[in-house]
Amino acid sequence: MLSVRRPDFTCSFRINMIRPPASSMQETPSRRQIHKGRFTIAAKHHITIAEVYESELVDIEKAIAHYEQAADYYKGEESNSSANKCLLKVASYSAQLEQYPKAIEIYEQVGTNTMDNPLLKYSAKEYFFKASLCHFIVDELNAKLAVGKYEEMFPAFSDSRECKLLKKLLEAHEEQNAEAFTEAVKEFDSISRLDQWLTTMLLRIKKTIQGDEDDLK
Repeated sequence: MLSVRRPDFTCSFRINMIRPPASSMQETPSRRQIHKGRFTIAAKHHITIAEVYESELVDIEKAIAHYEQAADYYKGEESNSSANKCLLKVASYSAQLEQYPKAIEIYEQVGTNTMDNPLLKYSAKEYFFKASLCHFIVDELNAKLAVGKYEEMFPAFSDSRECKLLKKLLEAHEEQNAEAFTEAVKEFDSISRLDQWLTTMLLRIKKTIQGDEDDLK
């Protein structure tokens, strides 16, 4: 009886039991969500962080950074309305930190994006108004040129109370008339109450008038 000998062979293998480095396992929640394509959730994550920085930790620059990040993620989902809300936060805080060119760029961008939207166009005057105030703080001539540009871009701006106030303020500033400046502000405030941001910007402008009393009363 023949015996069949099976061929000898060996099979060797090695299992790599090395764990990946901890740094690759500790991704932030927003990074994991982006990998899944969930930009909106990532954006909300950054907004939550920004709100903590602005209300609890009072670190405005870090709040700005997270609002900017959120705006970028919203743009990735083409959620322009949500992106604009974040950008307007950035503009407001940038102006408070005297980063006027950055604030102006955002206000102009959002104003331009909304002025042709039937539902949002009435907000455009507010954004152009705020951009003009930022220009005004930097230079009176810049403000004049900006107002003219916004009127040309958005004719409805010319008839707004905000534009009329700007022109009165420009005239008062050119004449270095602190009293006329204050009266124009008080007249506007009697109909449309000034918020803290507007009050701060107007006071900064008024301080450039010689002999002002450092208030709007």
